[in-house]
Amino acid sequence: MGSLSRSDPRPGPGVHGGLFRLGQCVPFAIALLVLGIEFSPAHFLYTGPLLTATPALAAVTMGPRGTVAAAAVAMAVSATTATYNHAWGSLQVLTNFLALFLVSGAGFLTSRAVRSRRRNEIDQVRRIATAAQQVILRPVPARLGPVGAAGMYLAAEAGAQIGGDLYEITETRYGVRVIIGDVRGKGLPAVRSAAAVLGAFREASHYEEDLVEVMNHCTAALRRESAVPGAYSEDTLLEGFVTALVAQVSEGPAEEPVVEVVNRGHPPPLVLSRGEVRALTPSSPLPPLWLEDFMTGPPAAAESHPFAVGDRLLLYTDGVIEARDGDDRFFPLAEAMERVAEGTTPADAPRDFLEQLHRRLVLHTRGRLADDAAMLLVDRLER
Repeated sequence: MGSLSRSDPRPGPGVHGGLFRLGQCVPFAIALLVLGIEFSPAHFLYTGPLLTATPALAAVTMGPRGTVAAAAVAMAVSATTATYNHAWGSLQVLTNFLALFLVSGAGFLTSRAVRSRRRNEIDQVRRIATAAQQVILRPVPARLGPVGAAGMYLAAEAGAQIGGDLYEITETRYGVRVIIGDVRGKGLPAVRSAAAVLGAFREASHYEEDLVEVMNHCTAALRRESAVPGAYSEDTLLEGFVTALVAQVSEGPAEEPVVEVVNRGHPPPLVLSRGEVRALTPSSPLPPLWLEDFMTGPPAAAESHPFAVGDRLLLYTDGVIEARDGDDRFFPLAEAMERVAEGTTPADAPRDFLEQLHRRLVLHTRGRLADDAAMLLVDRLER
């Protein structure tokens, strides 16, 4: 299982980010102010305390390197003004340099300790996030019965490794079963819904023969979770839903390899067969989980599609196909699969194929995902 994680500890854009950047400019602004005073008729003012404060201010916002830079600027300004005023050797200049040296040293050591502690805290958060990710989204086995598989999760939120996208693959007595889904929303409520759906799938997929019943268990799990007081906000309860797709790779009644699919409002999976990609679009679209009240058509039923040896099935979330480039164009997933297939063979591992798709997605978006994205690749192999 792969994940794309970004963890820049600096404040992001917005009011707080602007104030932070403004604070980084203050030490150098003070140095310029001192220069202006010293080279003006107001040079009789004592500016030593102002320069002494610059390394301390830099230690708060700029870290060890910024503290050293601010201290160097302050000492250069002190030396310049001492030369201009012919004050070398005076007690005042010596006191200024001694104070600058002491404050700079203390600021450097303090900022270094703070940076080290912050780095340790971030590393701890990463370890916790990785552990949580492996509990919610377990690593995808490379081989399960008649299929090879690989999964990848790409989190859009900076520093995040888990979110509202979900997937799972497991081997059962009915065949290899797969689920992929996307929870509307972000944050802990989305993670809670994803965990509820995955837990229901992991249990029901082993004893429910009908794929529709497996999906119904996922719906029931969401209903139970939403009944917990305080688990979700009012907006989530009124507007929340989960798109989900359950698939099963097994032999058809005439020994024809097929894949059965139950799709509840999720983007249709793509099958790469002999270099061409086709979408497994449902004949009767169904609403997402949590929106069963909008079902007006016939009861849900699994649909079968050919899935021969050597074919590749890609399940994905809308964060993949809705990823945009600089010209606001969507990522052409089907075309990207065909391009990758031109340079690979069915014998190549699913992980390699998925990594190449990932690289094309990153190049398309320049590394800026607007939404979480998940991909799960399933290869039909010889037994």
